[in-house]
Amino acid sequence: MEGLSIGKLLIVGALIVLLFGTNKLRTLGGDLGAAIKGFKKAMSEDDTAAKHAVSEDRPAERSRD
Repeated sequence: MEGLSIGKLLIVGALIVLLFGTNKLRTLGGDLGAAIKGFKKAMSEDDTAAKHAVSEDRPAERSRD
């Protein structure tokens, strides 16, 4: 078995387009993009909430006058 060449990848891509159709693939791509965007948003909100919780757990530093 040689591996995957550009020609083989193009043939597989063409078969996938013929099997599913461009409209279904476009919908699938949009859904996948929205899922990734939602995941990134949730991760950034989780990081922000975690940093906020850590800062609340620490006692306030007292300044020496």
